[in-house]
Amino acid sequence: MPEEARGPPAPAVDLVEEESGAPGEEQRRWEEARLRAAALKFGAPDAACQEPKYQLVLEVEDTIDFFRAAQLQGAEGPSAPPASTQAPQEECLQAVCRSLLVFLLRQELLAAIASHQVLIIEGETGSGKTTQIPQYLWEEGYAKKGLKIACTQPRRVAAMSVAARVAREMGVKLGNEVGYSIRFEDCTSERTVLRYLTDGMLLREFLSEPDLASYSVVMVDEAHERTLHTDLLFGLIKDVARFRPELKVLVASATLDTARFSAFFDDAPVFRIPGRRFPVHIFYTKAPEADYLEACVVSVLQIHVAQPPGDVLVFLTGQEDIEAACEMLRERCRRLGSKVGELLVLPIYANLPSNVQARVFQPTPPGARKVVVATNIAETSLTIEGIVYVLDPGFCKQKSYNPSTRMESLTVPPCSKASANQRAGRAGRTLLLALEQLYALGALNHLGELTTIGRKMAEVPLDPMLSKMILASEKYSCSEEILTVAAMLSVGDSIFYRPKDKVVFYRPKDKVVHADNARVNFFLPGGDHLVLLNVYTQWAQSGYSSQWCYENFVQFRSMRRARDVRDQLEGLLERVEVGLSSCQGDSIPVHKAITAGYFYHTARLTGSGYRTVKKQQTVFIPPSSSLFEEHPRWLLYHELVFTAKEFMRQVLEIESRTQNSACQP
Repeated sequence: MPEEARGPPAPAVDLVEEESGAPGEEQRRWEEARLRAAALKFGAPDAACQEPKYQLVLEVEDTIDFFRAAQLQGAEGPSAPPASTQAPQEECLQAVCRSLLVFLLRQELLAAIASHQVLIIEGETGSGKTTQIPQYLWEEGYAKKGLKIACTQPRRVAAMSVAARVAREMGVKLGNEVGYSIRFEDCTSERTVLRYLTDGMLLREFLSEPDLASYSVVMVDEAHERTLHTDLLFGLIKDVARFRPELKVLVASATLDTARFSAFFDDAPVFRIPGRRFPVHIFYTKAPEADYLEACVVSVLQIHVAQPPGDVLVFLTGQEDIEAACEMLRERCRRLGSKVGELLVLPIYANLPSNVQARVFQPTPPGARKVVVATNIAETSLTIEGIVYVLDPGFCKQKSYNPSTRMESLTVPPCSKASANQRAGRAGRTLLLALEQLYALGALNHLGELTTIGRKMAEVPLDPMLSKMILASEKYSCSEEILTVAAMLSVGDSIFYRPKDKVVFYRPKDKVVHADNARVNFFLPGGDHLVLLNVYTQWAQSGYSSQWCYENFVQFRSMRRARDVRDQLEGLLERVEVGLSSCQGDSIPVHKAITAGYFYHTARLTGSGYRTVKKQQTVFIPPSSSLFEEHPRWLLYHELVFTAKEFMRQVLEIESRTQNSACQP
């Protein structure tokens, strides 16, 4: 063929591909096929098939199949301004308030509250019940003449965050007109008219004010999350409302058995806030997943790769699962590099420091996506702006209490569909045994009436056994040491920090060894209570230093809270007329005072291991205890927790003669 008929010569790159079997062309066709399949699979627009928007990130075989099961329609109404608006913050907050569903029914709601003493309010999550209704009541004049409006929350974090949000919306400083009150922390003043508090704190109000005379409205929010405190509150509020007709009682929830609550409150009317702000599409996996943690991580990456902008909220069972999921997400995003956009992985759970928890509420930077990995702390009352996708693995961690064995168990059972919607925790406690315990502690007499020491115990906002321990410290002249022990016990099992064993790029494995050695250095003969006392004493000698906590793998946030608790307990001792004294390093008085409150919680070493004295139940010393490698004959424990075994948490060695002498009420 003549040279002119052949046309222009091909580029050099194409000649190479032709000679080598065109591997580049084959690779390109394979990637286009995968991208086309991914676009169809994840519901991307048809245009994505012609002009792929995303690079190949996930293998199709490794993804999870979902199918749409239901669609919940959203309500038509005013919408909030977009996040990029340049309007002042106050105007944005007011616009958001006006976009809530409860705003459209404000007049009808206020008329119903004025007409009825008790009102059951049912409305979808995000309708504005928690934040707006107390403000409407304040604007309507229910907080005049020195009266206050109370709104209870099931969790401390919810009370704090909601109060802060309402204060911003009203343009006031937190702690003035709007405040919160939780255990060992009171952010209120004489000017406070809207008070958010936990149900346990409102229950304590009945001790000093049985008729709640300083309150004009009591709103029990998230009533479906029934606990022992809420059940007692409902009974007490029902009695108070009968002889205080001017007291308004509101019971609110998103998923509530309204008929049952209405019948309990003498057929109280039900006010329903219909609809929801935005439509919700519900998807289920086509088949159960063997590893729900892995499935959540893969689903987050699927959403991040192929779905439109919007933040993700993932519900997991507890701190361990959350930390594992966050590490997996960060590691995979680090491996993918520039193939995917920026993904901010933010955990939130109860033991997390407050400054870290606050990160989930910060706006997402442009071009990035935020994924919040949370426990059910984010299920109610907490609203995180920008959440578009929610992943629920169908499991929840439940704490159950066995009154016969006096043991708490943390289990992870699968949720039914109704439980997934409600996710309500219930307390399986029996009151009968509580009366028996109070009688043994000397708080009740044989007629069931409060004794002198029982009234003093009621003034201390702690467990009855812990209160009795503090009051007994005066007899043994060790109140200074016992206050420290009580404060450290009230913080919980979050004093020591231990990194994960898994090797990751930002957490060297040798830190685990250093953390274990640092903990062993605090061990003292006698038991874990003395270890807690030693930790606090050394921290106080360091000048309450945060650097000392960092070097010794002790959580500074927990220690700071223990110091606050101790200061408040010291102030309460003046109210119950208990003087301060110190045993000057002698551990015997400390043993006796602790045993005076916790003689119910004793165990004896037998041929088959440790058995509780009360129920003859087999129990074990946890590996983290200072007495794990020792085998004292008699032990005292703070509480029983069932995880892998029936473990005694915070154990103390006692002598039988010490036990017998200290058990007298």
